[in-house]
Amino acid sequence: MSNDPGIRRHIPNALTISRLVLGVVFFAVMARTQPSGVDGNGLGDRITTAFENDLGLLLAAAIFIIAAVTDAADGYLARKWQVVSRFGRVMDPFADKILVLGAFVMLAGTNFHAGLNDAGPSFPLTGVQPWMVVIILARELLVTSLRGMIEGDGKDFSATWSGKWKMILQSVAVPAILLTIAFWTPLPDSTARRFIDVLVWLTVAVTVVSGVPYVRRAIAK
Repeated sequence: MSNDPGIRRHIPNALTISRLVLGVVFFAVMARTQPSGVDGNGLGDRITTAFENDLGLLLAAAIFIIAAVTDAADGYLARKWQVVSRFGRVMDPFADKILVLGAFVMLAGTNFHAGLNDAGPSFPLTGVQPWMVVIILARELLVTSLRGMIEGDGKDFSATWSGKWKMILQSVAVPAILLTIAFWTPLPDSTARRFIDVLVWLTVAVTVVSGVPYVRRAIAK
């Protein structure tokens, strides 16, 4: 079947569409995963969620990982089989941005805030602040705008390695944060919390720096 050029032409695009579908499912699961508080009475300081045994967090992480794998697969197959299409060039980055940006928006939301014993101010379990999401979104909008302008003039503006490493780090960060919350308690000053904070800040920094080569290429064009 894979030797049929007609089938080959459609497989990468089918994977891209499946990533959009998985993204919708991921967002639905994330929307229902709501930590209700932190039990700080000496019983392990566990964070309780709407899903028993944190199954919602585990399910969301698994869905995101599967979606990220389709991102690597569709581009690889399209290039290997030489079936890169205009549809794929538009929808592939679109599906990526919907999945990743949507994930960070959800992680910065109130669903992932908790307070100690339902008293005092709440804190973000994920370490993702709204301003971080704004920075990530701004970088993506800038690069997308530059790509549209340059390629509209018939010039190449394909992804650089900095952009690919940025996507890899983002794709690792989201499930890593979810799994950390599921298996450990990211209380302030805890090891789990420090791990999350380092990962989130590194992701934001790499996201910003990865946009610099695109700006330089755009100026050179």
